[in-house]
Amino acid sequence: MMRKLQGIAVSPGLAIGEALVLDIEGFSIPRRLVTRDAVQQELDRLHKALADVGEELARNRDAVSRELGAKYGAIFEAHLQILQDSGLRNDLEELVRQKNYSPEYAVSRVVRRYAELLQKVRSRNLADLFDIEKRLLRNLLGRPREDLSNLRTPVVLLAHNLAPSDAANLDPNYVKGFVTEVGGPGSHTAIIAGALEIPAVVGTGPFLQEITSGTKVIVDGHEGIVVLDPDDETRTRFEREAAARRFRAARLETLRDLPAVTACGTRVELFGNIEFPDEVQHCADRGADGIGLYRTEFLYLGAQREPDEEDHFRAYSKVVQSMGGKPVTIRTFDLGADKVPHLPDPEDERNPFLGLRSIRLSLRHVPMFRRQLRAILRASALGDVRVMFPLISTILELRHAKMILADVMEDLEEHHVPFNRNLPVGMMVEVPSAVILIDLFVDEVDFLSIGTNDLIQYTLAVDRSNKDVVGLYNASDPAILKLIQMTIEAARRKSVPTNLCGQMSASPTYTMLLLGLGLRQLSVPPSAIPEIKKICRSVTIEQCEAVARRALTLETARDVKSYLRGELKKCVPDLVP
Repeated sequence: MMRKLQGIAVSPGLAIGEALVLDIEGFSIPRRLVTRDAVQQELDRLHKALADVGEELARNRDAVSRELGAKYGAIFEAHLQILQDSGLRNDLEELVRQKNYSPEYAVSRVVRRYAELLQKVRSRNLADLFDIEKRLLRNLLGRPREDLSNLRTPVVLLAHNLAPSDAANLDPNYVKGFVTEVGGPGSHTAIIAGALEIPAVVGTGPFLQEITSGTKVIVDGHEGIVVLDPDDETRTRFEREAAARRFRAARLETLRDLPAVTACGTRVELFGNIEFPDEVQHCADRGADGIGLYRTEFLYLGAQREPDEEDHFRAYSKVVQSMGGKPVTIRTFDLGADKVPHLPDPEDERNPFLGLRSIRLSLRHVPMFRRQLRAILRASALGDVRVMFPLISTILELRHAKMILADVMEDLEEHHVPFNRNLPVGMMVEVPSAVILIDLFVDEVDFLSIGTNDLIQYTLAVDRSNKDVVGLYNASDPAILKLIQMTIEAARRKSVPTNLCGQMSASPTYTMLLLGLGLRQLSVPPSAIPEIKKICRSVTIEQCEAVARRALTLETARDVKSYLRGELKKCVPDLVP
């Protein structure tokens, strides 16, 4: 019987195919004791499993680094570091030697104890720990690991959760999409799915017990919709939409070297959002005008030590030089304290979204912040670099960050290190307080970038990774439109360039609205550039302004979205299924 699920879209695209249901692997390990004369034999078995899993992780690290780049391979280096941790190994050996536990039971007990500690601080390393547990138990129990890299028929993967190691082994030629019951948009798995451009939906809630391998599945990575066992009518409708999208994508490739100029002659700049240096090529392939958002978090998430200045500089300089003089906007790290391995865990971080994160963390740990700023400034001597501070909520935060930047500049000058003294400095507008005081902020910065992902979350009080309230997380909400309008108008009064870099800018539904509100810069994932460029080249600013005026009068998010889709269909019918 057909069933429709709503999850969180983490990688756009449409996939239709037969399901491959992965083993949930809810290992049930009984409390088994071994005899004293068998302890050494069991320790040998444990050591062999640790060595085998270590070799497997090292192979994955090297293979993924070759295929996707070193920063993706760093995920497995982090797993290897956890596996080789002397504390973990000592705890495992002690349970076997002192308690006479079997290696399987020791692994289960130790990992669960570690998991309880990580859960208390909502650490992102929890999934990495469980991935290691699964590998060790597979080895000890003699269960063969499902080798997803050897698939030879197209499938849609369905799983309770997909470990980063599994996601990185997926072959887009055969894995047409994947769906998980749990997970959120910020996970390693979601990041890898986006890099591979595999349609993916996560956080659907339980459904695996109702489906078997071979069942037809539809994955809509644009809307976060999954259809299990679709009827003929539904399947035909999605097949037509998938074919239409492929045809549109082929036609849009012809726009690669054309500028995003509206039908009335207004130039719109389309920038790319990237996570890793290797993604620069995706931007170049789609004709991006530059990098509007270079996220720097993975330098920290993929490492067991703090990245030093040279680590930062190598990553930034590669991007700047690859862009050949086009602008590159580097955002300083946007992480919580619980996500930075070398920092002490926060003592009372019950809600990381409202805690010590982003610019607050930078200002708390100034030496770490200075190292990043030094590397950004050094990279600015190689091309058109801008720096941007995230999650600014007060004027004092911005001034403090700028003061540290100025101090780093003086230090570089003293040591005769080249950099751009006129480096443009900007801030993210992603909390309501920044919009309310936007008239103050525009006097302090060279540019603004509206981060709608967090702006929606904080304005509507919705955790954007929580599937239970995901329906309330809506870019079409009238409150969001008014905050964007207020920001753009304040920036226009002071001639401060304004960009928008959240997921909202990547959706064709909102392009006319955003142009009508006055935006002339958009920063989007590379895969979204062709569609957004097509819309820009098909409409006039007068049309867009009329759309924006009307949208601002509507009272509900549903009405706004319905209206915007209708207007897009009228103006650019070949982009709307």
